[in-house]
Amino acid sequence: MRYLTFEKGSEQIVGVLLDDSLSVLDLSHESCRDIMAGQCPNLLEMVKAGLPLMTKKIKEKIEGRAYDQNAIVSLDSLAICSPIPLPGKVVGAAYNFTDALDERSMAYPTEPVIFIRSGNTVIGPNDPILIPPDVGNVGYEAELAVIIGKRALFIEPEDAMDHVAGYTVHNDISGSGMIKEDGGNFVRGKNMPASSPLGPFLVTADEVVNPYAIQIKLDVDGRVLQNGRTGTMLFKVAELISYISKQMPLEPGDIIATGTPAGLAMMHQPTAWLQPGQTVRVELEGLGVLNNPIKKGAPFLE
Repeated sequence: MRYLTFEKGSEQIVGVLLDDSLSVLDLSHESCRDIMAGQCPNLLEMVKAGLPLMTKKIKEKIEGRAYDQNAIVSLDSLAICSPIPLPGKVVGAAYNFTDALDERSMAYPTEPVIFIRSGNTVIGPNDPILIPPDVGNVGYEAELAVIIGKRALFIEPEDAMDHVAGYTVHNDISGSGMIKEDGGNFVRGKNMPASSPLGPFLVTADEVVNPYAIQIKLDVDGRVLQNGRTGTMLFKVAELISYISKQMPLEPGDIIATGTPAGLAMMHQPTAWLQPGQTVRVELEGLGVLNNPIKKGAPFLE
């Protein structure tokens, strides 16, 4: 199932993309109140409550057409947000694709290299990425993101996939100039405002048969800069969940960004650092598209 969060008046509402990929079932409609227990749907709360059971009930409603036709809205008419607009945290995996490491002649790490983003950096699939004028070079990173479905603490790899609610598309916008200035420390460079596009859907885990057979493609103004596959991921999803869960608890709705393939900005000639006025597009096969304009942001270091 493909869940999305969209704006409806002053609220953010959850819907389900129907099989035609053009229509959305608005779960806030009164004909869906039996599923939502009378509450305004919130995808983070749905994940916390147990998304597989909720998904089963929604599938039964859709298959039985047990909803009012007025609950159906056109996907094109919606202002789509990040599926989970304010996750608790985003945990990123650096240096996690072998083709990207090979491209830079870097040794493969012996264990995952991770960093943390604030959930406040997350924006929606069409929102502007804001580039501060005082941070130096800023790059893109097209990624598969994993949405955690239940609390994970000291989890072994063989049990890790039971903690996955679903997958989505991520663009890990990085202040590479600051990371270099900080001697490789990721904290500042990964926490600029409006620097973590996420979405457009939460695709439930049961629909992603093989998370290592997904094409990852990124272009800026039509110039293709990344074209790889998740199969070159060094540490797989289960390994990442297990490793991270032994460093900190993973909570429902947390995001794991699994890393990016070859084609980073500094590797192109000319280099491809992001600039205001451009548009960056990320597509993951079967998961959807992020299409974010780039605008000048406020100074970050003042």
